[in-house]
Amino acid sequence: MSFHAHDHRDCIADGIAAAERYCAERRLHFTPVRRRVLEMLLGGHTSLRAYEILDRLRAEGLGSQPPVAYRALDFLVMHGFAHRVERLNAFIACSHADSRHAPAFLICRACNRVVEAESDPQAGELGRAARRAGFVIERTVREAEGLCPDCACAA
Repeated sequence: MSFHAHDHRDCIADGIAAAERYCAERRLHFTPVRRRVLEMLLGGHTSLRAYEILDRLRAEGLGSQPPVAYRALDFLVMHGFAHRVERLNAFIACSHADSRHAPAFLICRACNRVVEAESDPQAGELGRAARRAGFVIERTVREAEGLCPDCACAA
């Protein structure tokens, strides 16, 4: 994903198709609620909080209790279709769902768009510090806040 404008219909179609294949291969239930939550996350490059998702589900008649949204989000995160953005306490669709990776998030503080970037926690300063300490990195959270190209030009 990037900050550049594009047709999100392709993002949605590709993401849903990948999730359907993944779930079919593993005999997992890709329920209508899980599908709809993934569609919401794929529909733009802004993050969504669980209660924003719940409000949309409620409006569409797909559930009104918080566990409905949280269960769908837990499933999507567990299977690599979504990520939790710690800084925002929100979720975005994974743009690299076909591979195991350590994401880094670029968060625009002006328009709230979020882009997932590739990251290698073993490389760079963090990886060197871990190796010196004999530490094995299992999970990292990398988030950078700033301005996307559009908002930087407008400033």
